[in-house]
Amino acid sequence: EPDWPKGWRPYLALFACFFLMFNSWGFVNGYGTFGSYYYQHLLRGTNILLINLIGSSQCFFILAPSVAMGRLLDAGYQRPLLVAGTILTSLGMTLTGVVNHGTDAGGGSYGLTYLMQGFLMPLGMACFFVASSQIAATWFAKKKSIVVGIVACGASIAGLVYPVMMKFLLAAIGFKKMTACIGALSFLLCAFAVVFAQPPAKWFEEKKTKPEKWLEVETFFDPSAFKNAAFRWCVASVTLMFFGFYAVFFNLEEWAAVEGYGKKDAVPGVIDEVTTPSHQEIDRGSDDAIRTFYLLSIMNACSTIGRIGSAIASERFGAPAIHALVTFVSALLVLCFQTTLSSVGGAVAFVVLFGAFSGAVIGLPPACVFFVLEHDEKADKRKLGQWTGMMYTIAAPFALTGPIIAGAIIQYTGGYLGAHLWSGTCLFLSAFCM
Repeated sequence: EPDWPKGWRPYLALFACFFLMFNSWGFVNGYGTFGSYYYQHLLRGTNILLINLIGSSQCFFILAPSVAMGRLLDAGYQRPLLVAGTILTSLGMTLTGVVNHGTDAGGGSYGLTYLMQGFLMPLGMACFFVASSQIAATWFAKKKSIVVGIVACGASIAGLVYPVMMKFLLAAIGFKKMTACIGALSFLLCAFAVVFAQPPAKWFEEKKTKPEKWLEVETFFDPSAFKNAAFRWCVASVTLMFFGFYAVFFNLEEWAAVEGYGKKDAVPGVIDEVTTPSHQEIDRGSDDAIRTFYLLSIMNACSTIGRIGSAIASERFGAPAIHALVTFVSALLVLCFQTTLSSVGGAVAFVVLFGAFSGAVIGLPPACVFFVLEHDEKADKRKLGQWTGMMYTIAAPFALTGPIIAGAIIQYTGGYLGAHLWSGTCLFLSAFCM
C-alpha cells in the first residue's frame, strides 16, 4: 500500500477527525477566556480555585472514560459514540447560557454552570477524544504520527476560534445567545463528523474485536500492557504532564491582567462597581498592554505549529524522543522565562514560544503509544484504542487536581509565581519520564 492513500474518502475522514478534536480539547484550550469572564463578571466573588475546577473537571471527564471509549472503538461502536457526543456537547454549551440568565455581576449560578460546562459537555467531548486519533490512524497506517498531529491541530484552532467568538458575540448579543451560537456551530461540525469519521470498511472486517463478556475487568483494562516498561514510563510522563499543563492555560488571562501585560474588555453590566459601555476597555495594564483574550488566542494559534512540526519530526526520530524534548523546553519556558518577564513584549514572546512547544506536548502522547505498541513484538496491535484509553484514564485524576492545586497556590500566596513553579516542575518531571 502507498504511504498516503488515494481517493477522497480517507482525507474526508481526516477532516472529520479534525472536527472531533476541535470540539473536545478545543473547548478546554479556550476555557481560560470563559474562566476569566466568570471570575470577573458572571460568577464574581467565586474563589479562583472553583473557577479552575470547571476547567479541570472538563479535563477529568474527557480523560476518565477513555479506557471504556477505547475498548468500544476497538469493538466497532464509532457511530453511536459520536452521536451521543454530539448531543451532549452542543446541548451542554447551549444550556450554560440558559441557566445563567442573570446580567448583573455575580448573577450567575456556579452549581449549574459546573453541571453544564464541567460535567455534561466533557462527557460528550470524551466520546470524541480517543475516536479522533484512532479513526484517523485506521486510514493512514503508515503516517500515524503526522495524521495525529493534523488531527490535534483541531484543538489549537478551536482554542483560537471559540475565545474570539465568545468575546465579540458577548458584547453584541449577550451571554445566553452567545452560548447558543457556539453550541450551534459545535453541533454542525460534529454532525459532519458523525457522517464521515468512520474507519474503512476493511477495518470493520479485519480489525474490530468484540469481547465475549463486557463486564470483565480485562475487557477494558489490559494488564499485559504494564509488562512493557516503555508503556509504564509513558503513562508516568503523561500523568505528570497533565498535573501542570493546563494550569498555564486556565490562569493566563488573569495573570496577564494582574501583572499589567493585558487589558480586559468591559462587558455589559456592572464592572468594578462602575457602569461602563459595552465596548469600553478597562485599563488594568500599561499603555501598550493588549487584550488578555488575544494572548490566549495567540498561544493556541501557535500550538498548531508545534503539533504539525513535532508530528513530522516524530516520523524520523520517534514520538517519545520528540515529546521529551518539547516538554523539557516547555518546562524551561515556564520556570525561566514566564517567572522573569517584565514587559508586554516579553509576555507576547512567551505565549508564542510556549504555544508552539506546548502544542507538541499535548498532541504527541497518542503517537507515543503507537510507537510503544509497534515496537512490542508480543503485543496485540489491535489494542491501540485500549492502551491509549488506559493511559488517559490513569492521567484523569492528575488533570483534575493539577489546576486546582495551582488555584490554591494562587489563592494562598496572592500571586502567580508559585503556580508557575508548580507547572514548570511538573513538566520537567514529565520530560524526564518520557
